[in-house]
Amino acid sequence: MKGAQAADFFAYNAETISEWLSPMHTWVLNRSVKPREGQSLISRFRRPMLTFTEDGAGGVHDMMLAACDQFRYEQYGHEGHHPSCAENLHIAMRREGYEIDVVPQPINFFTNTFIDADSALSSPPNPVLPGAYVELEALMDLICVVSSCPFDLAIPDWLINSEGGVTELIVEVKD
Repeated sequence: MKGAQAADFFAYNAETISEWLSPMHTWVLNRSVKPREGQSLISRFRRPMLTFTEDGAGGVHDMMLAACDQFRYEQYGHEGHHPSCAENLHIAMRREGYEIDVVPQPINFFTNTFIDADSALSSPPNPVLPGAYVELEALMDLICVVSSCPFDLAIPDWLINSEGGVTELIVEVKD
């Protein structure tokens, strides 16, 4: 990766897409709103789906933010179509022959968010360096979708990606 690029990560049980990765259930299991190396990532049915085996991004990840979508862009004043992680998920799943009616909460790797003492959520500039990575181990057959987050609006304290613009991500699948 070129650095400072958020990656929305979604995973589904390959046997039934009604079971998907659930950050909210994972929070409770791991007692953390940020995924950490060595932790289990579980489904909405509380079954282990993945293990977060290696973090080459210094812990800069998020499980609080919903996937960006057209509605978010419109709430921020954008007019007209804008690519989004929700749209990217729908397109990717449709290409594989699946129609989904729910966009699950993603795990947002390489995303710099904080909850302050007053419970306010912010996303200061993204400090993730070029070459950062995560490694995950699948614990069941999965369908995984990774979206290079296209969020590029100039919102104060909400710099999800690099100020230089959205970049590509590299995804490798190993046996």
